[in-house]
Amino acid sequence: MSGHSKWHNIQKTKGAADAKRAQAFTKIAREIIVAVKEGGSGDPKNNMRLAAVITKAKAANMPNDNIKRTIDKALGSGDTSSFESVTYEGYGPSGVAVIVEAMTDNRNRTASEVRHCFDKYNGNLGPTNCVSWSFDRKGVIVVDNEDGDLDEDTVLMDAMEAGAADMETEEGVFTLYTAPEDVTAVADYMTAHGYKLDSAQEEMVPQSYVTLTAEGDRKNMQKMLDVFEDNDDVQNVWHNWENMDD
Repeated sequence: MSGHSKWHNIQKTKGAADAKRAQAFTKIAREIIVAVKEGGSGDPKNNMRLAAVITKAKAANMPNDNIKRTIDKALGSGDTSSFESVTYEGYGPSGVAVIVEAMTDNRNRTASEVRHCFDKYNGNLGPTNCVSWSFDRKGVIVVDNEDGDLDEDTVLMDAMEAGAADMETEEGVFTLYTAPEDVTAVADYMTAHGYKLDSAQEEMVPQSYVTLTAEGDRKNMQKMLDVFEDNDDVQNVWHNWENMDD
């Protein structure tokens, strides 16, 4: 099991600032609300989608009190949130494949903002399934090894015991891949065995990657990703750009 993890190239930039953290928690809270309402239960044992979102929330260091409060809000009769999941697909500069996953209470607003972002940075919004065929949905768990203290063979052994399907090693992290439905169980196992997780969620993983040779294309692509990240409706952005500057 070898290879080069592209996690830091496809995952949204994780800001350390309080404002970024608060924005991330707000987006996860929105996912929790939708998971509770669509799954019909506030108990993760009876709601697989909620269990997966809670795993993601814990990996992002969202406090347990915040998670519980959000679940209670979703279960409360006074909550009038009407968010729905919407996915957009398109192309960035020079044909980079881009998938934008959003949760919105106003489809027209979100569609307009997403289209504008594609257009502004030399891309274009495409029809459904125009690029998703070139991605695989997988569970992706990123194990922190910033200090370099973890032994690769030991991590691999524990990952396989946990039920992971594959592992890639990169400086500072180990990336575990699982079936989408196994991400919660594998993440729980690794956490229980003392590992610190940077991320644990379902992701759209590209089957292949592209590089951008023109400086203008690289700048436009990065600006596009930054604008999407700052959009409150956008939950995740997946793409197949391999940024060689990272």
